[in-house]
Parts: sequence; structure tokens; C-alpha cells
Amino acid sequence: MEGPLSIRLLLLGMLLLTGCAQVAVPLPSSALPASGTQLAADIAPFTIQYPGRSGFRLLDSSTDAFTARAELIRLAQRSLDIQYYIIHDGVTTRMLVNELLMAADRGVRIRLLIDDTSSDGNDYALAALAAHPNIEIRVFNPVRVGRSTDVTRYLGRLLHLSRQHRRMHNKLLLADSSIAIVGGRNLGDEYFDAKPEMNFTDLDLLAAGPVAAQLSHSFDQYWNSSISQPITGFLHRPPSQASLTRMRHGLQRYLDSERVRDSALYNRLRQYVTAPRLEGWLQELTWAHSKALWDAPSKIAAEGEPHPSLLLTTQLLPDLQAVDQELFTVSAYFVPTETGLKYLSQEAAKGVDIRVLTNSLEATDVPAVHGGYAPYREALLEKGIRLYEMRAQAEKETTKAYSFGQSQSSLHSKALVLDRERTFVGSFNFDPRSILWNTEVGILVDSPALAARVRQLILDGMAPGVSYQVKRIERDGKVRLVWLEERNGKLYELHHEPGSLWRRFNAWVVQAVGLERML
Repeated sequence: MEGPLSIRLLLLGMLLLTGCAQVAVPLPSSALPASGTQLAADIAPFTIQYPGRSGFRLLDSSTDAFTARAELIRLAQRSLDIQYYIIHDGVTTRMLVNELLMAADRGVRIRLLIDDTSSDGNDYALAALAAHPNIEIRVFNPVRVGRSTDVTRYLGRLLHLSRQHRRMHNKLLLADSSIAIVGGRNLGDEYFDAKPEMNFTDLDLLAAGPVAAQLSHSFDQYWNSSISQPITGFLHRPPSQASLTRMRHGLQRYLDSERVRDSALYNRLRQYVTAPRLEGWLQELTWAHSKALWDAPSKIAAEGEPHPSLLLTTQLLPDLQAVDQELFTVSAYFVPTETGLKYLSQEAAKGVDIRVLTNSLEATDVPAVHGGYAPYREALLEKGIRLYEMRAQAEKETTKAYSFGQSQSSLHSKALVLDRERTFVGSFNFDPRSILWNTEVGILVDSPALAARVRQLILDGMAPGVSYQVKRIERDGKVRLVWLEERNGKLYELHHEPGSLWRRFNAWVVQAVGLERML
């Protein structure tokens, strides 16, 4: 009986994996023109004054980052193109969804592209939005079978592991093809200082003008890629107006409840209504030459390692090789690999001042990634590269906008400052996953003023009350690492890496198994 039972179980598994979802054939679409919208009119005088340049403002405060997104949605008149890796449920996400529905009601065309990891188990809830005639939702690199249960989705991913470990890590919001937001933040309470148990320190860039048109081109490439599929194609029944009506009512009940439950948080987030700031920010933009950089979406479909022509890093490489004085890096996940170690060592040997800010073992939200970084510390330090690891909690709370190290913080920022002149801000981490497996997007800006601002933010994050500085010392004929931290205004040496046993175990497993290239 063992043989027939195995066959029956195998057939049952195949049926569960196959399901009955239909494969949709999406229609292509393109970004709508910016001309004739109020946002385009607001920046037009500056684009005339600064021909060929784009305008920028850092969004280093979580409140500013949320406000900018909400105000852009409220002010959009023609189109909203939105692309995210993660969308987590919570008060901030529901506020933005409510604003998206109001935008669609007034005739704005909305294209929402999400990585498949955000749709796990939520196809019907997300697709309710797509019942609106002005909203279309597509899923990037989806599991095409077995989406009905957690177990079958995981099995489906395992059966297609060579593709399913490759994700769309891009973060982009584009209003009326005129103004964009790129950076490290996904959508979720933890990215906007609205989740008490965990908040990310992050960085976004508000961008207006010609670079927004470049980003709209990048969005079109992803949207029209064969790897992007309409979410409605994975449903057993199409979304109905009734489901959309239920969503509207549920949103309103939830937001009314949050207004009472945590009025302080609710009122802070609602500043985009009570005290809008975008109009003032547009008058203060730094105008500079720039270029948007992104991975080709076909990077995901490559057999083995993708061709260099598909990579964002290939576009960024000439600027990295041109550095001759200083390179500051902040990267939530930093796994240099032998190739990165060689590049950084060569630059340091030429006299370039290289400093890296990343997460400490105790602060990272992915301890396994730390296992890919830790083996390189001694070699990096030996070459003169300075390493700083953000603490889980700062020595004392700070009132600065870019609040590194506040209670249960984790660093999530991704930025480069090159020779105090150029700055790259985007979704890209300095690790193999960003380089080879995920897709990314960012903007390289040629502006000493913007570079000075980002450089100072990184220096603030490297302060001894906020981060550990890792040092390589020789004592009694042995080389060891120590972590310098500030307590009560005094510096102390820690001879054991801060972090729990569980985190140490996670990091050790990665080193033992050799998963570096997957991190």
C-alpha cells in the first residue's frame, strides 16, 4: 500500500499546486505626460531657471517621509505610479490606501506594482482595490501556482527556487510624472516611526523635474515586463464593487478607531492635512545634475548570474572608480564579498578615506546577513577602512531629525557619498543580493550641497553614542577586534561582540553553510 499512497499524495500535491487561477495577458501601458498638471506647473519655473537639472530634498525624518507620500497622492491630478517591495498593514498604510482611493475617485490613474512577497495570502484583499476602474495592480515575479494556501505557496517557491529567491526590491512613488520619491523605505508602520516595538532609521529622496521622467521610464519597463502579472489573474473570481465597498467601510472604521486609540500618533501622521508642507519644500529644492539608475527587470529571468549590462552597479561603477579622496557608505546590509574587499582595499591604498556604517549584530533585523559581513571585518580594518555598527539603542535619545539608534531601532538606509560631491540614494545595499539577485533603483546626484548634508547624517550615525566603532588591535601577539562605545560620556572597549546567543547562532549558520552569495 505504500507505493499507491505515495502516488495519491503526489497527485494531491500537484492538484493543490496547480489550483485554478488563470494566466492573464496584461495590456501594456505607459506613463502619462506631466504637462497640464499642477505639480508640473509648480516646478516649471525652476526647470526653466535650471535647464537640464532636477530638484532634490532629503526625507531623513520618518514624519517628513510619510507626509511627502501622502501629499503627493492628494495633489496628483492625472497619474500615480507606485512600486514597492514590501507593503505591511498598519495605520500608515491604511491612511495612504484611503488617499489612493480618493485620488482614483477624482479620476487619477493608479498603477500599483508590488513584489510577490507582499501579496502572499492577500490576493483578494489587494485585488479589491483593483475593482476601482482607475486602479490596476500587478505582481512582480509571482508564484503562478498554489497561491491558495501558505503551504502550497511555499512548495511552489521551492519548486522554482532559481527564480523565486530573486525579488523586486525597488521603492518608487511617482506623481503626475513630475515628482518622485526613491530611497530605502517600504510601506509599513515600522518605516514611519509608528510601530513602538521596532522602527527603522531610513533615508528617502524627493526628486522633481527631468529625473522624474527617467524614473517613469524605469517604472514602465517593470510594469510592462512579462515578469509582472495582473493580480486579478490569480483570483478564482474577479473583484467586485461590493468587495471595494466593504474595503472602504472597513478603512473608515479602522481609521476612526485609530483616531481614538492613539490620538497623538494619528494627529502626527495627519499633518499632511492639517499642516501641509510640500509646497514649501518645492521652493527649497536643491537643483543639480543627476541621473536615475536601475536594474533591468530582465535581470530576474537570467540563467545564473545576470549579464553586467543588466545591472545598476555597472552604471554606478565609473563613479566609484573615479573616487580619489573620500567614500562614505551607509548600508543596512553590508556584505562586501572578495570583489568588494578588493575594490575597497585598492581605493584605501590610494589614500581614499573610506568609512562604512552598517548594523551591529544586536541591531540588524536579519542576523543571518551579519554572518556574511563579519568575516570581512578584520581584513577591511587592516587595509585602513573604518567600520561603524549602529547600536540597537543609542546611549541617549536624540532630538535630531535623522534619529539613529532610538529605542529598538535598526538601520535601513542605503546611500553613498563620493568625494563630498556626488550622492547616491536608493534601495541598493552593498551586498550580493542587491548586486546580483534583486532589482534596485536609485538616483546619483552631482551636488556638493546635497553631499554635505548626507555626509553629515552619516557622521551623526557614526557618533560613539549611537554606533560602535570596530577596531583591530594587537595585544600579546594576538590580533582581536574590539567595539568602542560611549556610556555616560566615556568611551569603553567591549571585547565581545554585542548581541544575543540566538543572533550569534543565526550569523554562525550562514558562515558555516557558506550562503554569502545569497545574502
